[in-house]
Amino acid sequence: MPDWREIARQISKATGSTFSPDTPRQISGGCINNAIRLSDGVASYFVKFNQTSMRAMFEAEMAGLLELAASHAIRVPQPICCGTTANEAYLVMEHIQFGTSGDSARAGRELAAMHRTRQEQFGWHRDNTIGSTPQSNARHADWVTFWRDERLGLQLELAANSGLGGPLIERGELLLSLFPALIDHNPQPSLLHGDLWGGNLGYDRTGNPVIFDPATYYGDREADLAMTELFGGFGQPFYHAYNEAWPLEAGYAVRKTLYNLYHITNHLNLFGGGYAEQALRMTEQLLAELGH
Repeated sequence: MPDWREIARQISKATGSTFSPDTPRQISGGCINNAIRLSDGVASYFVKFNQTSMRAMFEAEMAGLLELAASHAIRVPQPICCGTTANEAYLVMEHIQFGTSGDSARAGRELAAMHRTRQEQFGWHRDNTIGSTPQSNARHADWVTFWRDERLGLQLELAANSGLGGPLIERGELLLSLFPALIDHNPQPSLLHGDLWGGNLGYDRTGNPVIFDPATYYGDREADLAMTELFGGFGQPFYHAYNEAWPLEAGYAVRKTLYNLYHITNHLNLFGGGYAEQALRMTEQLLAELGH
């Protein structure tokens, strides 16, 4: 448990309003961080915490939330402050009361609007994490180079260094040399959530969509859409509304496997197990598309 009284003082400083909460309430559900809710009966805040070495991860997440919020496209939790107490790093955000359902079509439209936020190069001004894995956001003018050097290539290197990949490494290296043939749709650097699976989209009590726990960078918008399909999908109203707002281009059905291979290889590096077999199947599927 972090020093929640010190965190309350930092919240007061950040907001300019005195905040004197009751005893914190533990919140379950996270697989990387712990969390508490601080409330004084009027204001309420969600606090993530972890060991002090994770402060940079929280700083990057706060910056990512601010970047997404600046698009004025879709709701994200407002970050308040982050730092360290004597024994924990922490990130404070507004506490959002979530409902059990919401307007998934609105989520699709708002995500498309967020993706229309652009910058000149792929990447971002700072690195962050994907799960607990470091994620490099070194900027590149070319998407193929970015995806090879800062995404899939780094995950394959991590797997090789850990002895996890087996035949995936050799076949993955072949894919790295061939996959540019799949990128023929001239992607532009769009603002991405970066880790947009079903667990990172919710709906507030009025049914409006909220996205959180970002791994923000600028990249091909299809990379965000691909991950929404990785663990079950967001439902047809979401995809119909997104495509009405900004239709996807031919070839996405193949490219989404390429983009999701990054996340499955990251899961291999984080959790091991059957992800090696799944990553190899996806790699073979892509190589077959390329005639190998």
